[in-house]
Amino acid sequence: MYRPCTFGIEEEYLLVDLASGRVLASPSPAIARRCREVAGSYFAEEMFRSQIEIASPVFANLHQARSFFVEYRQRLNQALAEEGAGLYCAASHPSAHWRRQRPRTSTHFRQLFDDYQQVAKRSLLSGLHVHVGVPPGCDRMQLINRVLYWLPLLLAMSTSSPLWSGQNTGYMSYRRVICGEWPHMGLPEPLADWAAYQRYRALHQRTGALAKDGAFWWAIRPSQRYLTVELRICDACPQLEDALAIAAVFRHLVEQCALAHYSPLPLSREQHWITQENYWRALRYGRHGQFLGVHQQQPVTAQAWLAQLRSQHPPDTADAERAFIHGLNILEHGTSADRQLSCLAEARGAGLDSAKALHQVVAQVLAEGRSSASGAKPLP
Repeated sequence: MYRPCTFGIEEEYLLVDLASGRVLASPSPAIARRCREVAGSYFAEEMFRSQIEIASPVFANLHQARSFFVEYRQRLNQALAEEGAGLYCAASHPSAHWRRQRPRTSTHFRQLFDDYQQVAKRSLLSGLHVHVGVPPGCDRMQLINRVLYWLPLLLAMSTSSPLWSGQNTGYMSYRRVICGEWPHMGLPEPLADWAAYQRYRALHQRTGALAKDGAFWWAIRPSQRYLTVELRICDACPQLEDALAIAAVFRHLVEQCALAHYSPLPLSREQHWITQENYWRALRYGRHGQFLGVHQQQPVTAQAWLAQLRSQHPPDTADAERAFIHGLNILEHGTSADRQLSCLAEARGAGLDSAKALHQVVAQVLAEGRSSASGAKPLP
């Protein structure tokens, strides 16, 4: 009997000063305490003191996910506002100085900074992660191979990091450019099945490249803690509905690929090349890119690519149907990256200097995050 896959969502946020718009490199003890009090067991630390994560409970449907994140975004924004701070929900801050950031001091994060040095210090970035549970007996590496081709499309739908250190980077997701500086943070290796993954993992452990309990940080990976596949390619989304649509499309894709009967063969070299090229186009151009099809001679737009995904994996639930509709709206009208660049251009066109124009971008992202939490209803 068909049973929908459960899922969970993790959102990373930066903490900013509402007056100046600057990232709080050293948030006050009161701010740190309020975040922990509000989020409770869903709170998680991140690499920097200026960043937090909310890791959701397990959801059965999109209504539960929406209710949870509306509520917790609202609670955090209200608590932080009392301390003069705000929740910044985009993947990068347009003018943050990464050299001024203060790392967390826990053993895990100290080891990361010691191992990866400036690469770690530059990684002041926020992502959207989605876990989807898989049926017992499902080979998660074979499943990853089936959904991998579509991942750049999900990145194109989420882009929110075009600005970095006061500059227009020319990339719609500069976050993923910086992710490329880390080992094992790009597309996963083309491993045929779970046994191949175990051999690959054992090799890295034998050679000292991976701790016994270490994890790869691929754009999609099998979770070490849960029987899930975890989407990690996407930028954080200021507008909650964008994040929910992406999560629902991914969940639908995983469900369909997990339940269908597919050949266990790994991706062909050509498919891997095409996926890698589409990945680069997505982080560079976002929704404006022209993307390559496995069996097509001509590139397609992001909108046409989403239509192909819908045609090959027709929505069979109301959640999936709504997610495809909203996904098309994102691709037609713009992501946070588009809105940030438009805001910057308008501010500069109005005669504002660079600092004030970037402050306008910060204000816009903060406003989007707050509006996503408006009208919240208490959690049951």
